[in-house]
Amino acid sequence: MNIIDELKWRGLIFQTTDEAKLREYFETSGRTLYCGFDPSAKSLHVGNMVPLLALLRFKKAGHTPMALMGGATGRIGDPSGKDQERQLLDYSIIDNNIDCIRKQVHRLFGDDTPVLNNYDWIKQMNPIDFLRDIGKHFTVNEMMRKESVRQRIVRDEVGISYTEFSYMILQSLDYEHLFRTRDCKLQIGGSDQWGNITAGTELIRKKSSGEAFALTFPLLTTASGAKFGKSEKGAIYLDPTMTSPWEFYQFWINADDRDVERLLKFFTFKTEDEIKALVQRMEEAPHLREAQKALAEEMTIMVHGREELDKILGAVDVLFGGGDIATVDIATLRAAMQSAPSVEYAADALPQLADMLVDLGLIKSKGQAKKDIQAGAVRVNGEQVTDMVHTPQPADFLHGEVLLIRKGKKHYGLVVLK
Repeated sequence: MNIIDELKWRGLIFQTTDEAKLREYFETSGRTLYCGFDPSAKSLHVGNMVPLLALLRFKKAGHTPMALMGGATGRIGDPSGKDQERQLLDYSIIDNNIDCIRKQVHRLFGDDTPVLNNYDWIKQMNPIDFLRDIGKHFTVNEMMRKESVRQRIVRDEVGISYTEFSYMILQSLDYEHLFRTRDCKLQIGGSDQWGNITAGTELIRKKSSGEAFALTFPLLTTASGAKFGKSEKGAIYLDPTMTSPWEFYQFWINADDRDVERLLKFFTFKTEDEIKALVQRMEEAPHLREAQKALAEEMTIMVHGREELDKILGAVDVLFGGGDIATVDIATLRAAMQSAPSVEYAADALPQLADMLVDLGLIKSKGQAKKDIQAGAVRVNGEQVTDMVHTPQPADFLHGEVLLIRKGKKHYGLVVLK
């Protein structure tokens, strides 16, 4: 199947400059394409996975994808989709962000995929060369008609600075440079990048007398109308120090049934038949969340690796299936219990279990706590405790750090040693 046809059945094509020509162009293997990434944070997020995985699909189809880091454009800020000027970052922060993102890209693609930095060629230009060789190909009239600029002028009383106004020209310069030096004839990106990308195809036509293509993806929203990629805590990042692997897995597991088919098409490499089968099983037995599990597992392996997924599945088995809690990785357990109540005690001042239950807010009074313990409604590290005056000891703490208390079937609390 031609890669353009695959993107189409997955619903990944929002706009193209010439779909028929683009399909014909990619009939030949070894074609080069790129997507740019903004280094405004030290990690990409799940929204960035749409273009990343699109690049990976092109690679699997025998083509040559490139990821472009905005080392220069990131110093300016992209006005696309923004209501106001971006806060400018220190150059050292941008450089560090690029290093971190480069590692994430190579984890997905392997070290053989080029990760370029547009600062490498833009820094060589002086203002005169920029205005004479590049700026003369752009009219202010045409730039004003681009959505990313027009919306800023309409929405924002302050308008748009010349700095951000020039972003489109710099992104176009990137495309023309890669067209000329690497025979790159396709730039892909989100739907908000259409104006910037097509400005690049126009620059290539005017400056290099060449033809190049643009392809954008649709804006991904949930069935509830919310922008995809955020949880209650904010964006879901690929960096495990910013979003734990447990939170990452749970984000996909909690996908709405109405969204899961589209998410499977966008984010996995499953075939059309495999996705249809998963959706059918979900419709027949939605409580099993089989489609969500398949989505969560594939994404977690892709971003964090099989070992992290095994840790997560081990924790799921313990928390919801009665497995051995001693086998659970401590970091995964802490992440899983992040929203549960917790208390801290010194090792030499541990109270009775009944007091712990009250301090955790799982039970209102010590008297009721003792009754619940005696009735067998309380478990410590998965083991039922019926002694009303039981006092946990430091040796009982998992990995010498935490004690997991469960009241009933669903109410958990975490006791931590100071």
